[in-house]
Amino acid sequence: MKTVDTFNFAGRKALVRVDFNVPLDENFQITDDTRLKAVLPTIKKILNDGGSAILMSHLGRPKAGPEEKSSLKHLISYLKEAYKTEIKFASDCIGEDAVKLAAQLQPKEILLLENLRFYKEEEKGDLAFSEKLSKLGDVYVNDAFGTAHRAHASTAVIAQFFKDKVCGYVMQAEIENAQKVLDKADKPYTAIMGGSKVSDKILIIETLLGKVDNLIIAGGMAYTFFKALGGTVGTSLLQEDQIPTALKVIEIAKQKGVNLILPVDNIIAKEFSNDSERKVNSGIQIPDGWMGLDIGPESIKIFSEVIEKSKTVLWNGPTGVFEFPNFAKGTFSVAEAVVRATKAGAFSLIGGGDSASAINNLGFGNDVSYVSTGGGALLEYMEGKALPGVAALEA
Repeated sequence: MKTVDTFNFAGRKALVRVDFNVPLDENFQITDDTRLKAVLPTIKKILNDGGSAILMSHLGRPKAGPEEKSSLKHLISYLKEAYKTEIKFASDCIGEDAVKLAAQLQPKEILLLENLRFYKEEEKGDLAFSEKLSKLGDVYVNDAFGTAHRAHASTAVIAQFFKDKVCGYVMQAEIENAQKVLDKADKPYTAIMGGSKVSDKILIIETLLGKVDNLIIAGGMAYTFFKALGGTVGTSLLQEDQIPTALKVIEIAKQKGVNLILPVDNIIAKEFSNDSERKVNSGIQIPDGWMGLDIGPESIKIFSEVIEKSKTVLWNGPTGVFEFPNFAKGTFSVAEAVVRATKAGAFSLIGGGDSASAINNLGFGNDVSYVSTGGGALLEYMEGKALPGVAALEA
């Protein structure tokens, strides 16, 4: 696989698939710029070599063509400031506007294309659409690890139209850091699996059971485990059909000598609301009419002690509904424990999505070893699945 470091972009027009799928507030202001910052080194390398960069991405989930809230034009002012240069913008990613602007692009200039998903052909992996896109540049760079698990037009299909296919810095770093926790992890190795659904994480959990010393289960997932162990969950999130899966995980952990750690207490609430009546509830018996929305103080203490003694830490998924301040303490406490472990010499990988948001919102982004920009892609890579976006660069 060619990498950005090994390729000279002088005089070349690089068509770069980036992941600019960032959250915007109601005023179209960026609320988390992690993904935008991550791709800066790749773009700067292209420009410093004397090449030009044509950036393509999706944003949001537009259902039927163009829509204001999903337009990439909202990112122009941020990018202009970040790159200290003018950002040219094509209002249609394959229209006459795009073709003309790409043709006129000079070395060290940047062109941003409008949202790829304004065309349904993008997600369908349409060949004709891919070919039209490919004509805008003469070298293809993929630096969008967050979409590498999708066989979309811009992430995989398009690569066949290029002789030169290059892996960007983000993609390269994601793969290398994932390999560290898959194959080269120092012991003790702790994985923290949070989030809402057992079904979303079961494949990665099964993979990790053969590698980790400690597996912490938290978030909404934990309540399915409570039920599997004979507990009650009140109105907490529960995947009844995943109870056999939870029992299987418990059994495999025993067989492999993995320390499986569940919350010993929870912050429970009457309603799914930040302002709901709430209290600490010990054990795995949550009363009727109450739901678990975060881990409790004793669980925080136990989780933190395990994390801080680790040499490798993988964290994917919050321990509770951290969007609600009253139920965010568990997630933020885990983040602080991961930072302390890292400062003590551990390698820590934060697995994208909500975990990355929590780490970044706390200002800890630079205090852990690596924050992944790809939630689903990272999970699929660690599950051992071939990622179309990576495979296309190797072909």
